Amino acid sequence: MRRKLPKRHEEHSNHEAWAIPYGDLITLLLAFFVVMYALSTLNEGKYRLLSDSLYAAFRGEPRTLEPVELGQHQAGAGADSRTGVLQQQRPDPAHAPPAGTLVKLAPEVPQVAPTRAAELGEQAARREAALARVADQVTDALGDLVKRDLVTVRRNDLWVEVELRTDILFPSGSAQPAPGALPVLERLAQVLTPLPNAIRVEGYTDNVPIRTSAFYSNWELSAARAASVVRVLAGQGVEPARLAVVGYGEQRPRQSNDTPEGRNANRRVVVVILAVESQGDDAPTASPAPTASPAPEAAASPPPAAAAPAIGAAGGR
Repeated sequence: MRRKLPKRHEEHSNHEAWAIPYGDLITLLLAFFVVMYALSTLNEGKYRLLSDSLYAAFRGEPRTLEPVELGQHQAGAGADSRTGVLQQQRPDPAHAPPAGTLVKLAPEVPQVAPTRAAELGEQAARREAALARVADQVTDALGDLVKRDLVTVRRNDLWVEVELRTDILFPSGSAQPAPGALPVLERLAQVLTPLPNAIRVEGYTDNVPIRTSAFYSNWELSAARAASVVRVLAGQGVEPARLAVVGYGEQRPRQSNDTPEGRNANRRVVVVILAVESQGDDAPTASPAPTASPAPEAAASPPPAAAAPAIGAAGGR
């Protein structure tokens, strides 16, 4: 009779055996990336110190302007020179602010050479003195009109403004100078002729629309009035190369156009006398010149334009 052998149990296979080599692989990869990161990270301070030391040894002074605090570093020719620079730029502990104090760094301001600053100051003083003389001479030449508020003289550091009301220069809606305007412009030309300053004549109007055969808008009217003043000044001896014409129309009012007084103040011609940078104390100044007989084309009034029917209202004055 056969003897029964004991029944052996089947061995269960471990289906998670792959996790052990996988964990080892992940650990190795982590260690690999840590080593690579450590090798790729440079000490910027040591690198700059080495670069500046080599540059100082072969080329001269180091290029780096800001000191780099490195603590203990190896002594050497380049390192010693860099250490001396660091020690000179390091603040004195005795004068250091207490702990916790906020220190505000002042921005670097470019310094101007003392001699250049002195020259600029002298030039500005000469320019202001020259403009002051010009303003005084214009005020003396047109004193009666200044007292009647028909002429206003303004002065600043860069130019002198002579504002002429159009009431004494032009009829309403016209750019032909009135008979009484020529003596005023001749007196102004006597002051401006000896000067080297550039002159800009600006025309202004009010906001009343104008549309005639001669002037389509206030732009044309203001420019034509400024050009008429320039023509008279040039005819009286002012060098034409110094003159310029600007027409602003109604775009830059001095007062509100809602009232007749405001519109009257906005209708004006401004003669701007610009400063001369190179003008010194020995520069020519305006002096009362003897009245000479003007040329026929300058003394006579421009021929009146042919009367043309107005297309619209002759505004702008």
